[in-house]
Amino acid sequence: MVMVQANERMGEVEQSAVEDLSERGQWSNKVEFLLTVTGNMVGLGNLWRFPYLCFKNGGGAFLIPYILFAVTCGVPLFVLDICIGQYTKQSAATSWGRLCPLAEGLGHGGYIFALYTCISYNIVLAWALFYLIASFSSLLPWIGCGNLWNTVNCVELVSNQSNMAINRTQENLSISAVIEFWEGRVLNISPGIEVLGKLNWELFFCLLATWVACYFCTWKGVKSTGKAVYFTAIFPYVILLVLLLRGLTLPGALQGIKYYLYPQPSRLTDPQVWIDAATQIFFSYSLASGVQIVLGSYSHYKNNSYRDSIWLCVVNSGTSFAAGFVVFSVLGFMAEKLGADIEDVALPGPGLAFITYPQAVAMMPLPQLWSACFFIMFILLVLDSQFVGIELFVSSVIDIFPNVLRRPYKRELFLLFFCTACFCFQILLTTQGGVYIFQLIDYYGFNGACYFLMCLIETLVIGWSFGADRMSDIIEDMCDKRPSAFFKYCWCYFTPLMCLGSFIFYLARYTPLVYNNVYIYPDWAYILGWLMSSFPPVLVITWGVVKLFTHSGTLKQSFKSLCTPDDKLPLTRKQRAQLQRNETLMTGI
Repeated sequence: MVMVQANERMGEVEQSAVEDLSERGQWSNKVEFLLTVTGNMVGLGNLWRFPYLCFKNGGGAFLIPYILFAVTCGVPLFVLDICIGQYTKQSAATSWGRLCPLAEGLGHGGYIFALYTCISYNIVLAWALFYLIASFSSLLPWIGCGNLWNTVNCVELVSNQSNMAINRTQENLSISAVIEFWEGRVLNISPGIEVLGKLNWELFFCLLATWVACYFCTWKGVKSTGKAVYFTAIFPYVILLVLLLRGLTLPGALQGIKYYLYPQPSRLTDPQVWIDAATQIFFSYSLASGVQIVLGSYSHYKNNSYRDSIWLCVVNSGTSFAAGFVVFSVLGFMAEKLGADIEDVALPGPGLAFITYPQAVAMMPLPQLWSACFFIMFILLVLDSQFVGIELFVSSVIDIFPNVLRRPYKRELFLLFFCTACFCFQILLTTQGGVYIFQLIDYYGFNGACYFLMCLIETLVIGWSFGADRMSDIIEDMCDKRPSAFFKYCWCYFTPLMCLGSFIFYLARYTPLVYNNVYIYPDWAYILGWLMSSFPPVLVITWGVVKLFTHSGTLKQSFKSLCTPDDKLPLTRKQRAQLQRNETLMTGI
């Protein structure tokens, strides 16, 4: 009788898996899976954030905390997310409900991150597209000062007046032509977030073009995304290699690389260095958002995701390291050209992409060529991440309402509605005050404390509720190789402790957002920022508490029931063998 029930359950699970695959779609081959995951992981964090953090936090010494967090948090959590998706064949919104119903909110909290990405990062694409179009001018428009957007304080970019050509100076408020192009032409920036000002129609149409591209590259799900990444994931590496070779041949490149890698061990005593390393790992590996769960859910059950995940992490961190050589070889060249210190030309975040690098390429022979190469690479890197963010949110909603949204053309219509809604919101970001809104979402929506807390909850659920041994059995069943015992200790002990410590230190070292080191946001903006930041973890906790107190039975019974995995999950070989042994014992009796 037990064996009959086991066979019936296995048959139902296998039939359900086949139906899910036919309705949700799956990767045509492993290459599509690898390229899509690589495209999602390798993005702005690798290009502009890692090199600056490495330089800022002790050069080569920064690699110590970076590698430590990668080994104890990044790789174990990345492997975990990919394998959960492959095992459950569901997006994050429903996979956690099957593994541990009490933690179902983890999926819903995770795709809030994707929503933040979708409503903010396409404006970065619009800025880059604006610069790309401008790169085809006979003379790069950010070189000279004789333009309508320039002020009397403008300094020609070709000037050799050291720091005056880079930043404002306290003595005479001289402003580089490239800064005036960025703030006066591209952004037409207002005094603050309270003054939205008028619409920049050129940015508006650039934004529209990026959303059209995103829609048609994702409208058929993995069928269209898997084809698009053959170009969007591979071509940036070609350009990165070209820019690397060009950068290393520039005068002053070696000096820039020394600044990038020169170890300063004394910086390791600063807790901020460790916080920056942790935040970079969690952000660049796309942890806690559920992105990797979605991408893994389109893989075949027997795909060796354990091996793939480890190599993908190596590729991601290796790309970050290589991008540092590209960036700082150019910064070294620019510093030598201007007779300035590298500290004065190395700007964080958007400043590196839209001020420093355009300024550097303007000093090279054939500046239009190198500018176009850089911004094509930039656009493709952001597009990859945006594709996956859209796919995460859309597939999560579809998995929650499969009977409605998996019907013919329903997915395409929902995707059109979602892209249109995001575009309408982002129209605010094309106004004169739009950059202040973008910085607010970027600083608080992707807050490190939020990532740490979400990953802490995830590891506690897997390590102590679902069971690290059970997860290891699942990976062994799918990949025909049992994961290292080190991963088990990470899921149970190392990762949650590292997440908890990082969370505490982040809150202790918190500093409010200040735009361009000058503009202080109003109080209501900081409140809004913290509401965005705290919403995902609060949603997770609230979701669990509500399910616990609305479940039938005593509190203890409810907790036990809600921590029990769904019986529709696939059976591993060990579970099937145990059912057979039970059936044999029952037959003997």
